Amino acid sequence: MIKITLPDGSVKEFEKGISSMDVAKSISEGLARKVLATKVNGEVWDSSRPINSDASLQLLTWDDADGKSTFWHSSAHLMAEAVEAVFPGVKFWVGPAIDKGFYYDMDLGSTKITEEDLTVLEKKMNELAKQNNVFTRKAMPKKEAVEYFTNKGDEYKLDLLQNLTDGEITFYNQGNFTDLCRGPHIPHTGFIKAIKLTSIAGAYWKGDEKNKQLTRIYGITFPAQKELDEYLAMLEEAKKRDHRKLGKELGIYTMDDNVGQGLILWMPNGTVIIEELERLAKETENAAGYKRVVTPHIAKESMYLTSGHLPYYADSMFPPMEMDGEKYYLRAMNCPHHHKIFDAEPKSYKDLPYRVAEYGTCYRYEQSGELFGLMRVRCLHMNDAHIYCSKDQFAQEFKAVNDLYLKYFKIFGIDKYVMRLSLHDPEKLGQKYVNEPELWKETEELVRNVLIETGVPFTEVKGEGAFYGPKIDVQIWSAIGREFTLATNQVDFAQSRSFKLSFTNQQNQPEIPLIIHRAPLGTHERFIGFLLEHYAGNFPTWLAPLQVKILPISDKFAEYANSVLQSLKNADIRAEIDDRNEKIGKKIRDTELMKVPYMLVIGEKEMNEGTASIRKHGKGDSGTQKIETFISAIKQEITARTNNF
Repeated sequence: MIKITLPDGSVKEFEKGISSMDVAKSISEGLARKVLATKVNGEVWDSSRPINSDASLQLLTWDDADGKSTFWHSSAHLMAEAVEAVFPGVKFWVGPAIDKGFYYDMDLGSTKITEEDLTVLEKKMNELAKQNNVFTRKAMPKKEAVEYFTNKGDEYKLDLLQNLTDGEITFYNQGNFTDLCRGPHIPHTGFIKAIKLTSIAGAYWKGDEKNKQLTRIYGITFPAQKELDEYLAMLEEAKKRDHRKLGKELGIYTMDDNVGQGLILWMPNGTVIIEELERLAKETENAAGYKRVVTPHIAKESMYLTSGHLPYYADSMFPPMEMDGEKYYLRAMNCPHHHKIFDAEPKSYKDLPYRVAEYGTCYRYEQSGELFGLMRVRCLHMNDAHIYCSKDQFAQEFKAVNDLYLKYFKIFGIDKYVMRLSLHDPEKLGQKYVNEPELWKETEELVRNVLIETGVPFTEVKGEGAFYGPKIDVQIWSAIGREFTLATNQVDFAQSRSFKLSFTNQQNQPEIPLIIHRAPLGTHERFIGFLLEHYAGNFPTWLAPLQVKILPISDKFAEYANSVLQSLKNADIRAEIDDRNEKIGKKIRDTELMKVPYMLVIGEKEMNEGTASIRKHGKGDSGTQKIETFISAIKQEITARTNNF
């Protein structure tokens, strides 16, 4: 007998060789019908694979990330079977699951696949899925595997086999399709109920542009048609909310080849949003005791060698400039400059925590293929700050930073978020991470305890920490469920030592401070990109580039319209007059398209009574108000930063 430990801590005994599926059936037939795969001692397996020794067991369903990943990888195999049936002689490279769905890279020879072919393949996949073909795993000696793919003339799988040895080679078969694969897979194809092949792309073999270009087909599948319908509806909504589309339509930003890839030109409307975000950050940080600083955009090579960024981060920095026999780099981060400010004057425990903040401009050499609208750029403006504190102060300071995030989430209507605690990998100390194993252990525990005490949702990920300490990546979700990495909150125990930073403690002894790197609003670029998609361009009034549009019915009311405009400007409300010789209906439609929060329609009655007919974006007529009453109400809305999107 063997002992199986379930996630709730209960232990059950079974005969040696039992499968996870049989364990599931012993619990509930209903549960067994939902099991896609299983996790045995932390490793994802086929649910049919026998367990021969004591083990911990987690049954994976569609609700689990590993369950979805297995489902989508199996769907890639189903697609490959369909492609092979429709296009005989095709050769396959790799077909992994991705965040949303799957793809498979393939060599179709001289055949050029079209969008129409995707419909044919979808139909074939549905036909094959209904056959309930079982995914069967078979271990294969390397000699036999090589012989199999040699006979097929498949150079792609033979290449994969080069790095595999006897004992680690497995084949999977379902229906008429067999592939080299480590698995795992779902029990059978019948779980796949809804299929959509989404796009075709080119992909160089092994990602090397010197190699042959293969065809990549992307797809997504679900266990129910309703879920696919919801996903496709979300995709349509996402297209409408694409920050690149909205950014152009609303005059937020532009880019130009003569300026350079990944370098954003902020238009007047975008600059208004930037200034409002800065105002919010400065108000919040001033209240929290931060001191504002300004530092240069470049620095000597020696400073980045001291910080450690050059050894660890050189690929992401622009090449150096040579001046007066010295190398200078565009800064990719603000922290070394801030360390120099901390070190410029002696510090005692009475000066701590010492908090410095800057909207610092940084330059990062992102690869051309990774640049993406506002989300991945080469020049970025960061809501950056650094906190220098004693170990005793750390927990309170780190909690205060987390509280800042929560405050901002409420202001911007961000309901779903998670803190992703990124840890180091002990096997890469001295390579990817500073070689201080005890300090890593200590600081990771400090951060973990703060997160637990604060009660914020968090997950842990090994091997993604910064080189100088653990960090929190703040993951947020937009109104339509798209995930974004907003910012990071990092702990640094290394650079204090590198820069020889210290303060005099209460025992009159020098002590090394801990450093917290934080950027709650991330960068202007990424955060405004997120907000464009989150709000679908319908910014709350306080953040809207133009808050009020005055629409006179005819030029007879121009003088009154100008007096209203002046009253609004005197109250610091961003307003304009639409004085075009157009019908009022067109003026209203055009203003709606520009997503201006309020319209003031003015005619003879309004002029005579000192009022305006108020229209609210997306809601239509809101009645007539005195101008003074409207100004008072909108000022209150702006001051409170009401999230009315």
